[in-house]
Amino acid sequence: MKRIVPLLRISIPFFLLLLAAPDAQGQLLKKLKKRAERAAERTVERRVDQETSKKTDEVLDSILEPGKKGKTPTGKDGQPLPGGDNPNNTGNDGQGGPDANAGESGPESITVYSKFDFVPGDQPMFFDDLAYDFVGDFPAKWNTNGSGEVVTVNDSPEKWLEMVPGYNIYYIPDVPTLPEEYTIEFDLLAVGLDRQTSSTAILDVVLSDDSMFKRGANFVQAKLPFCQYAAIGINMENHINNKRVIYSTVRADVRDEVINRPHVSIAVNKQRYRLWINEEKHVDIPRIVPTGAVLSTLKFGINNFKDGKERLFITNLKVAKGGVDLRRKLLSEGRISTNAILFDSGSANLQPQSMGVIRQISQVLQQDGNIKLNIIGHTDSDGDDANNMSLSKKRADAVKSALVNIYNVDTNRLTTEGKGETEPVGDNGTSEGKAQNRRVEFVKI
Repeated sequence: MKRIVPLLRISIPFFLLLLAAPDAQGQLLKKLKKRAERAAERTVERRVDQETSKKTDEVLDSILEPGKKGKTPTGKDGQPLPGGDNPNNTGNDGQGGPDANAGESGPESITVYSKFDFVPGDQPMFFDDLAYDFVGDFPAKWNTNGSGEVVTVNDSPEKWLEMVPGYNIYYIPDVPTLPEEYTIEFDLLAVGLDRQTSSTAILDVVLSDDSMFKRGANFVQAKLPFCQYAAIGINMENHINNKRVIYSTVRADVRDEVINRPHVSIAVNKQRYRLWINEEKHVDIPRIVPTGAVLSTLKFGINNFKDGKERLFITNLKVAKGGVDLRRKLLSEGRISTNAILFDSGSANLQPQSMGVIRQISQVLQQDGNIKLNIIGHTDSDGDDANNMSLSKKRADAVKSALVNIYNVDTNRLTTEGKGETEPVGDNGTSEGKAQNRRVEFVKI
């Protein structure tokens, strides 16, 4: 009762005021009605804004990242990428074995690479597919000031080095001192990337005069981006005697490439630096490599990947001296041998990055209509002798088929032969030696 009295003291005069002032009551009700109408309008506007924003995002997604929304990232063959969120899950990626070389093959991807103009060096310096390292160990032919381990992906025996992000962390393969002219190739696998992946999620590829864990007084560096919500471009930088001379971002949209097991190729010819991702050349800077200093060391760094979610792996690192124009060598010497024509493990399926060499051979044949070539395939010693003999012949036939069907070379100008493992040029007990033995020769006849 005590609580009701104060309420009555307030409400009764207010009620009497309303009875005594019908105009005031009417005005109050009108205001309340208008407020209710405005509130309803604002609610409708918010819902319209939300739906509009949602539709706008969907349209932008379809423009900026067509085909990605709500789909599992796939390789060029349309199959899901290996590894999912856990690179040690099981599945089937069709790769494997010490004879494996990375990449997807098939008519469509081979055709895409038909204008690929990267040609690897002809003198192998370093090759590591991690075949002789144990899963869980840090690879024997690498060094780091951070952490990392060898892993497998899906049910393939192919091995990868998982690099762990960190500030000023580098991964340094035991590559001999780099010469003036050489090429670098490697395969990458990234998992866990999405629209939240940072614009600063990058892989540093550094050529440096420092043999340990600094960038050095003289270096050239490419920063490969893994961001998915925008096309970040490839940042290029050099220092000469501790002074930055070049710092630029080369426009490039590599979002699709970096989620589809990219093959990276680099060619250094004195001061000139070129970089390809898969079949496309993105960087060609004529004077970025410092002169007068020995850039002896190759190193990799990984930055701003979300720990435990976004993961990056590397394998099949190959460094070769030279980069000789095979066309001139074939014309002058009548014979060339190359281990830059790659096949899927245990098969004659050409890997598309092989097309740079095959394209140069086609140019020789187009230049001189009288030249005829014998194509000779060789394998390493893995597997049965008879199978290797048959496989080497099939691989020579595959090269001939590419020359005939893609570059329109007359089939009568080409013969093929397989020699299996009978003529090794390297030690089949090492990864480098096996890589040298897996080769194709072209001989003028």
